[in-house]
Amino acid sequence: MTERLEWRVTGMDCAGCARKLTDAVARLDGVEQVNVGLMAERLSLTLQPGPTRAQDIETVVRRLGYGIAVPAGDTLPIRDACCGGDHAHAQPEPSPRWYETVRGRLVLGTGALLALAWAVTLWGPAAAGRWAFVLACLIGTAPVAWRAAQALRMGQPFTIESLMTIAAIGALAIGAAEEAALVVFLFALGELLEGFAANRARDGIRALARLVPQTALLIEGERLREIPAGRLRPGDPVLVRPGARIPADGEIAEGLGGIDESPVTGESLPVTRGPGDPVLAGTVNAEAALRIRVTRAGADNTIARIIRLVEEAEEARAPTERFIDRFSRWYMPAVVLLAALVMLLPPLLAGEPWGTWIYRGLALLLIGCPCALVISVPAAIASALSSGARRGLLLKGGAALEAAARVQSLGFDKTGTLTVGRPEVTGIVALAAAEEEEVLALAAAVESASSHPLAQAILRRAEALPLPLPQASQARAIPGKGVEAVVAGRTLTVASPGHAEAAGVLGAAETARIRALEEQGLTVAVLYDRQALGLITLRDEPRADAAEAIRQIRALDIAPLILTGDNPRSAAAIAGPLGTDWRAGMLPEDKLAAIRDLAARGGVMMVGDGINDAPALKQASIGVAMGSGTDVALETADAAILRDRVTDIAALIRLARATMANIRQNVAIALGLKGVFLVTSVLGITGLWIAILADTGATVLVTLNALRLLRLDPTRE
Repeated sequence: MTERLEWRVTGMDCAGCARKLTDAVARLDGVEQVNVGLMAERLSLTLQPGPTRAQDIETVVRRLGYGIAVPAGDTLPIRDACCGGDHAHAQPEPSPRWYETVRGRLVLGTGALLALAWAVTLWGPAAAGRWAFVLACLIGTAPVAWRAAQALRMGQPFTIESLMTIAAIGALAIGAAEEAALVVFLFALGELLEGFAANRARDGIRALARLVPQTALLIEGERLREIPAGRLRPGDPVLVRPGARIPADGEIAEGLGGIDESPVTGESLPVTRGPGDPVLAGTVNAEAALRIRVTRAGADNTIARIIRLVEEAEEARAPTERFIDRFSRWYMPAVVLLAALVMLLPPLLAGEPWGTWIYRGLALLLIGCPCALVISVPAAIASALSSGARRGLLLKGGAALEAAARVQSLGFDKTGTLTVGRPEVTGIVALAAAEEEEVLALAAAVESASSHPLAQAILRRAEALPLPLPQASQARAIPGKGVEAVVAGRTLTVASPGHAEAAGVLGAAETARIRALEEQGLTVAVLYDRQALGLITLRDEPRADAAEAIRQIRALDIAPLILTGDNPRSAAAIAGPLGTDWRAGMLPEDKLAAIRDLAARGGVMMVGDGINDAPALKQASIGVAMGSGTDVALETADAAILRDRVTDIAALIRLARATMANIRQNVAIALGLKGVFLVTSVLGITGLWIAILADTGATVLVTLNALRLLRLDPTRE
């Protein structure tokens, strides 16, 4: 049976490590769909029935010098390929201190050997000093050579380990033992610094995992029992004391108080929540004791889903990243060829000293590793994704980031995006001898299965009176138009005036009345069977930050456009104060066509609720779903805004543009340093130890530059 397997892999410091691991594992029989997440430290693959077992894969990974283990709480297989299901995200294990790692011990060991060799040189015989450096070089090179040999066995000759081994042995062969030993030490130090920088980039994801408490107080009758939060199931009642973190997604059953949602959504001020209100795992109960009914299993809370999306985002690679990966695959062999030519041609053609040109060729080999170049993009993207997630801005990978950076026009859905998304019924007009309460009850029955904001407003009004609702059956949605259901043997429809007019149920008097209501900025829903039975008027107010959001978007030289299925007069009532263009009366296919038109002029972003706008969200260069941690916001489109702030749209674009600028800086640093030292090495100006500093130094520089994005606050202009 086909299995989908997953492991946690430690020791990966750059994209070259991830590529080396991917290529080696993919060569095994029966292994398919290999994905290696550098920042998530994750290896996942599909294993077909055959000779290869999970233990064989782990052996290959360990031979390449990496640690591997099944994620905490998991057993293999993680999931069956045909069944789905995801694993839990356990609390992250603390990272070992640098001197407890293999690379840390290698730095200490090679450093001690190098210091000992220098001491022998200063206070002992010259010959003993030379042999001390040779010994230091050989001992320090041994683990690197072992990794190079394992990679070579798996068909990967061009790795940094192989180049380092050749350079060290070559330097010994031409009598540069002291410099060879120094290069080995600097290489080990560089790897250690790369690992430190990579771990810093991963800290954002680890911090998210630490938000969820390990335990929860389960209410059992009159008693409280402390259990692991991961064991919570939907329906479980839990008690959350003041100052404690909420252990799972749920809704408040008893109590009223302020909830600090800043750890999850970035919202700085506590939000007052009461009975029936949803709460998210990882947020802080700031005031009174709350009794909460769990709505999601502890292992499937909002934090776990955010982490999963950020980790999986590595698989959605940016076009720039894919190009650089392809470039690096021929760049490294080309440098090796150049190094060979530098070693051979001057001595053969011009009679130059062999030692001099072999030395310069070895320096070129060390510069040839493209680690700095290939890490320049994923490090920046990982930092940006982590920074955005901490502020309620979720992007599903580098492709979404790059698309957001290129946006030139923006389409907004109106209801629930630019408006509060909680419309209220303002009036009921009874027609055809019906009573107002009858109109409301029948409309609520038809809308009882709908999650649309207008439907929910009608239901809330019916519940507030309260009205007994007749039984509805055979309910179906008419996309962009309304809802139809059978109530008491009658086929009733609640729809837009345009759809009701097309159905032939509106006379001249009803049409005039609807137009007068719409001119007041109201949204009108028509209840009808074979004739119009009543009108329901609703109003949805603009969000408080909608005008500021439009201003910020225009400041980014992006043209906003409202695309709504509402009537033109209601659309104009919202768009007028905001100062933006609008198109009204749009069905889902009309929004799709509008996005296609905008896309012909350049990158386009669509922002909607993730349900009715699905076609337009998919058609746009990047689709963004609004919502406070809902399934729709997290699972639909290319990006999601966790906070109900329209200004976060501009923040997301600023984050994307800052990331692409950071990537351009990184590429310039990587290629610039390589280019300079390639020339100086050929000319003999710089030697082996400068070459290795150029390589590891460039890698550390671009990683540290990418880490600046962790401190970026895109919500500030």
